[in-house]
Amino acid sequence: MSDKPKTTGDARSKGVTIRVSLVEDDARARRIFADWLSHAADLQLVSRFADAESAIAALPREAPDVVLMDINLPGQSGIDCVRRLKPLLPATQFLMLTVYEDADRIFEALSAGAAGYLLKHTPREDLLAGIRQVHEGGSPMSGPIARKVVQVFHQRPADPSEGAALSDREREVLELLSRGYLYKEIADTLGVSFATVTTYGRRIYEKLHVHSRAEAAAKFGKHPLRAGLPPAERSASRGTG
Repeated sequence: MSDKPKTTGDARSKGVTIRVSLVEDDARARRIFADWLSHAADLQLVSRFADAESAIAALPREAPDVVLMDINLPGQSGIDCVRRLKPLLPATQFLMLTVYEDADRIFEALSAGAAGYLLKHTPREDLLAGIRQVHEGGSPMSGPIARKVVQVFHQRPADPSEGAALSDREREVLELLSRGYLYKEIADTLGVSFATVTTYGRRIYEKLHVHSRAEAAAKFGKHPLRAGLPPAERSASRGTG
């Protein structure tokens, strides 16, 4: 089931309007989130769905910039929906919305292709900021979710062979990603284009066998990649301590 919202048409005079789709089975939550999105000047709500099946049928044609995806959907789950859609929409960022803090669900969603994971009780401004962040290459996570990600990765043994194939430039990009830089900020820091940084990011994910910034940063922290960085980058890394 899909219902097309009215668009606001009042995007900010500066910046790009972010096209957002919403997949949420709870009618009340869907109305609330739709209202929040429709009143944000730089966001355009292009569609909303009550189930995964409708989203899978329509979203490949719409190709939104960001999809807000509920995990607990009737029929196929939100995680299954992301797993089906991400190969068809590689440029679309999927931001999970959930009441769950279960570590297995978190990593299943990230492995399926989600780029962020927010709890449904996230305040309005934080949710809208999360959409902007994920669109800019970030991986927004609610505090309790981020803590669980860190805890799980601290418990996992590192594979010393991972990361060995990264080029010097890829290691520089990974260093900056692990320090919380957005793709645009990395492009400015390294003097390259946004598209180039996106390409490096994709290669890093492929080589490290990860699907998100959080996974890449966690693996970076467990490997001696800093030893291969140029001296300036090693110093910057130590300075941020």
